[in-house]
Amino acid sequence: MLSKSQISLLTSLQHKKFRREHGLFLVEGYKSVIEFTNSGYQVDTIYHTPAIVPKMLNLSRNINFQEISMKDIEKISTLKTPQEVIGLVKMPLWPTLNYDSLKHRFSLVLDNVQDPGNMGTIIRTADWFGITDIICSEDTVDVYNPKVVQATMGSLARVNVHYTNLEQVLPQIKLPLYGAMLDGQNMHNTAFGNEGLLVMGNEGNGVSPAIEKLINTKITIPRAGKAESLNVAIATAILCSEIKRNSMK
Repeated sequence: MLSKSQISLLTSLQHKKFRREHGLFLVEGYKSVIEFTNSGYQVDTIYHTPAIVPKMLNLSRNINFQEISMKDIEKISTLKTPQEVIGLVKMPLWPTLNYDSLKHRFSLVLDNVQDPGNMGTIIRTADWFGITDIICSEDTVDVYNPKVVQATMGSLARVNVHYTNLEQVLPQIKLPLYGAMLDGQNMHNTAFGNEGLLVMGNEGNGVSPAIEKLINTKITIPRAGKAESLNVAIATAILCSEIKRNSMK
């Protein structure tokens, strides 16, 4: 059974202020929790119902395990349909972004992406295409937002997410900068090469004017229908696929 102080702490982690204050965030669902136990993240505690006990036996004994009721799970879960396992994970102290480590490959840049579902899907997409680093503007949604973590389906455990001042940092990286823009050139006619940064903009406003000035090549996904625009997460997946296809030629 969870104490009132435990419930208070765990529910407070739904808010960015308290996640930062405690250096902790929640991961929900057995498969996602397992991804974090097998990664460089430090899992502090796993809260689970009695039914999940057999699945816990092979996990590291360095993790605290606390068996609780489904009623308690429901008190701390952020999901409409709570799962039977919730992990309490420590936020890592990210090292300073090493610009040289970004060479000879592609990384993503997110300029003020706000929707947690989009953010989580982009991280999952990056993981699928073997992209290990995402560089975010300081006003991009917090990667440890519960909805973001849930949408990554465990991929956050394998993708490094950095927050920085893009306007200051991007010119220092010295890599080709491709920006997803409605007025860009057809992605199929773009020679991406084997390294660079792909910039994706805000859901409603696209890439900000300050960052647009830094972009070397504006690219777009050719439109065949009448939709005004594509969801940023879907557009990211399409562009990542095209970049990967080019690199395999």
